[in-house]
Amino acid sequence: MKDIVLSPPRFGFIVATRAALAVGVGLLIARRFSDSRRRRIGRSLVAAGALATVPAAIFAARGMRAGRSGGTSGGVGATT
Repeated sequence: MKDIVLSPPRFGFIVATRAALAVGVGLLIARRFSDSRRRRIGRSLVAAGALATVPAAIFAARGMRAGRSGGTSGGVGATT
C-alpha cells in the first residue's frame, strides 16, 4: 500500500477536476439540452478536466513522496 498525503486545497482540486471531467462526459452523452449547447458545455468541461489532470497528477505524485518521507501534518491522507 502507498500513502498519499495532500493538503485539503490540493485534494479539493483533484476532486474538482475529476468531477468536471465526469460531468463533461455525462453532458456529451446526455440528450437533455439542445445538441449545440450540450456539446459546447460538455467539450468545455472535458477540456478543463483533461488539462487540469497534469497538475493534479503532479500533486498526487508529490503527495506519494511526502507520504513515504513522513509528510506534513494537516494533510488529507489516502491509502492505495
